[in-house]
Amino acid sequence: MSDVYENPLIARYASPAMSKLWSPQRKFSTWRRLWTALAETEAELGLPITSQQIDELRQHIDDINFAKAAKYESELRHDVMAHVHTYGDAAPTARPIIHLGATSCFVTDNTDAILLREALVLVRNRLVAVIAQLGKVAVKYRDLPCLSFTHLQPAQPETLGRRVCLWAYDLILDLQEIEHRILSIKALGSKGTTGTQASFLELFKSDREKVVQLEKGICEKIGLEPFAITGQTYPRKMDSQILDVLSGIAQSSHKFATDLRILAHRKEMEEPFERNQIGSSAMAYKRNPMRAERICSLARFVFSLQSSPVMTAANQWFERTLDDSANRRLVLPQAFLAVDALLILYQNIADGVVVYPKVIEKNLRAELPFMATENILMASVEKGGDRQDLHERIRRHSLAAASQVKNEGGENDLLERLKNDAAFAGIDIDKALEPLSFVGCSREQVDEFIDEQIQPVLNRYEDVLTVRHDEVRV
Repeated sequence: MSDVYENPLIARYASPAMSKLWSPQRKFSTWRRLWTALAETEAELGLPITSQQIDELRQHIDDINFAKAAKYESELRHDVMAHVHTYGDAAPTARPIIHLGATSCFVTDNTDAILLREALVLVRNRLVAVIAQLGKVAVKYRDLPCLSFTHLQPAQPETLGRRVCLWAYDLILDLQEIEHRILSIKALGSKGTTGTQASFLELFKSDREKVVQLEKGICEKIGLEPFAITGQTYPRKMDSQILDVLSGIAQSSHKFATDLRILAHRKEMEEPFERNQIGSSAMAYKRNPMRAERICSLARFVFSLQSSPVMTAANQWFERTLDDSANRRLVLPQAFLAVDALLILYQNIADGVVVYPKVIEKNLRAELPFMATENILMASVEKGGDRQDLHERIRRHSLAAASQVKNEGGENDLLERLKNDAAFAGIDIDKALEPLSFVGCSREQVDEFIDEQIQPVLNRYEDVLTVRHDEVRV
């Protein structure tokens, strides 16, 4: 076994795509692409940079000597300059013009903006896949009555399809937020040491128009618009806003997973359980909701990360301070890796969720007699009964039936008590217990939700839904 620490998010949970996005190779290759874009644009605007130098930069974008970069950094104590020197060794002709006029944040912040946008797109695509699958489950169980719960106590029934729509709607609200954030991602551009672009103004002999064109050209090459004004870094507010979105997705996923864990306890629904899966190392019969539990565990981790960018944004003194660096290196990748992992789990559960209609019906019918009393009361009043007297009779019978269930462990015999009470003679009490008569507009709400909320998502992201998504690894 290796004695090198492995990040569990990469080793166990997150997808290869998200892990690769936050890898050192991708990060430092992007730095080199930015240095190349800088040199290209400076040459286009008349600085003495040759095509040979630019070609040499292009040829060595991906062949990074990490051992050499680490050696340089141990000597220089500066990661950006370590990679400037490493790149210069690979492209010696271009060495004099690498990083010309730039500050470290030119590569670090512009790279982060590029990676953040791509990471948001990956998360968005997973979100869409989960929403699509929940839509299928909602349609399948559109007509299945089940108990609702308020205060975790039995409440007026709905259909299981409608409950699934509640889970899906949380994710649709998250999708709206993530779509907005993708469109809101901006680059630092070429702002210089304090945002004034003074070094570039010096390079271009006080030609302000060329300074403007430099930033425009670089941002066109990387496909992002620049922030209107910055200090040395892009506004750390952007990180905080992105973590808010990721936390929102984690909140929605935790809510779903917690509901599923409770339903598994009631034996009404379960996550998929594979043929050779072991639920417990001690109790061989158990089918623990391990994936739902893992969603909750990962979600809590994301919640804990949300506060860090908030504090970073609040503590950027004047034009910048470096106390953001280590924090951002940890928080941004890990938040995305964790959300990626929990959405893989969410989709896996939604794809193979197991529903037990007979248990759902049994649990519902155990509570229906109490819920049916209002209908029985109204029907009895229509036949000439005294509402207040009938209400008191139902109250006494309900308390007695509840005592029978809670104190004696017996069955709920409320209906038999009402049938044997002459005050309710002539009332078809059994008919009053038809489950679908209690679900209100549940079925119609499912239809409307699919048509008005889920189908537009499917239409917008038809290409995404054809992509095969990663399976749960452990």
